[in-house]
Amino acid sequence: MAGGKLSARQKMINLMYLVFIAMIAMTTSKEILSAFSLFNTKFESANELAVSANTNLLRGLKTQAEEKPADFGVAFNNAQQISSISDEFFTYLEAQKKMILEKGNYASKYAEEGELPAEEMDKGDALDEHWFTGDRLTKAGQAFVDRVNKYKADINAVLGNDVAYNPAKETLERRFNTSDVTNKDGKKQSWLDYNFQGFPAVASYTKLTAMQNDIKATEANLYNVFLGNTVDEATSLKNFEAIVIPDKNAFFAGEKFTGRVVLGKYANVTPTKLVVGDDEQDLKREGAIDSTGAARIEFTVGNVGEHEINGQFTFLEKGEQLPIDFKGNYVVVPRPKTATISADKMNVVYRGVSNPMTISFAGVTDDKVKASGNGLSRASGQGKYVMNPGTGSEVTINVTATLDDGSTARDSKTFRIKDIPAPTGMISGQTGVIKLPKRNVEVGTVGAKLEDFVFDLPIETTSFKIKVPGQPTVNVAGTKMNSQARAAINRARRGDNITIFDIKARIQGNATYRLKNVSPVVVEITN
Repeated sequence: MAGGKLSARQKMINLMYLVFIAMIAMTTSKEILSAFSLFNTKFESANELAVSANTNLLRGLKTQAEEKPADFGVAFNNAQQISSISDEFFTYLEAQKKMILEKGNYASKYAEEGELPAEEMDKGDALDEHWFTGDRLTKAGQAFVDRVNKYKADINAVLGNDVAYNPAKETLERRFNTSDVTNKDGKKQSWLDYNFQGFPAVASYTKLTAMQNDIKATEANLYNVFLGNTVDEATSLKNFEAIVIPDKNAFFAGEKFTGRVVLGKYANVTPTKLVVGDDEQDLKREGAIDSTGAARIEFTVGNVGEHEINGQFTFLEKGEQLPIDFKGNYVVVPRPKTATISADKMNVVYRGVSNPMTISFAGVTDDKVKASGNGLSRASGQGKYVMNPGTGSEVTINVTATLDDGSTARDSKTFRIKDIPAPTGMISGQTGVIKLPKRNVEVGTVGAKLEDFVFDLPIETTSFKIKVPGQPTVNVAGTKMNSQARAAINRARRGDNITIFDIKARIQGNATYRLKNVSPVVVEITN
């Protein structure tokens, strides 16, 4: 423990180990037990400060990654993994500390007083029974050692084989080395036995808090390594970007493009003041500054044509205001005057069906767009309409848009009107010429459907006729065979063709629309 320049943290750990040795050599006094409580409090305070410091380091890495992803993207990703792995192990150790309090019956007093009942925590029997059995470790004891080793393994997996991380790996191994230890008698002892068995509960509890401090120190070390290993690379010119700056923000077809190409980087710095022309922008408004430090400019544009924009960006650097002038160009183009009208299903509309349509006008909000046409009505949703065409072969939709300056723009489009195609008759879900046993025909359901139609319309059958060879035609109401039809089917012979025809059907919910004649079904009897 002697030699070399030690940090305040390492001196504190060394002092704690000296107290451990002293406790072995003498009867544990109340003062020594209280000292452990003091050490624990100081470690916990140090851990709180470390959490804040590490959070700032991680935030700094995130900022660098957003600004220079090529340089710091991998480093920040590694740092996030380190943070997650460390948080999980820190929480695990916290659970072990809680276990010591509960098994030693110190938990209630700790909760009442808000600090360790150090003078009562002079025994370590409860932890010894939990982690040790004879000269071996219990399953719980071995699980604790395995968890320490897992933390090291997970960190090393993130660092990979990069030799630049070797010093950090060596430090990690020293902090969490679980190899066997040679005691003062020259005998080998397991790491857990050497550090925890026979010690007062307050000493073991404090040792776990010190391990938590080692976790936070490991995080800080690695975050600094990630930053330090990339800083030289980040200053290299090869990491700058070639940025294209057009002379204006809009060009017309056939016009020559003009602009500049510069070498630079994007800075994630929040401005303190932004002036555009003669007007100062409100940087406190919602959305004025995004996460990258970019400021949003808002102003009313002028007339159609090319315009210049200029202003001043102000930043705080080393306590002083640093103004940076900027200028650029933009082009104002005429407002669009052509509406976009489209049928959601196809380029025609069907009679007898509620045809969904979307109607909009480019550059105009939905509340300022009016559409009209025979059978057209508003539906739920932005720009949504329903067309129920009536008679005739065409329908025209007229659209009027009110522009911001109060003027209007108009457009129209004509759609063809088509009737719903003829339904196909079916029995037991089958259509056309089919083969069925007599029993299947007797109990089968007769219906109709629209094959290959763009709308899924519910069709209901009201009646049909059936003709069995050698038997009179039978009229049937509904979709099931009546007694007369079943009797006729029962007289059919194998190979006879039974015809189901004159099927009457209608669209559910639309009794006024007359569907075209339903095609018949022919059934060849197989028995």
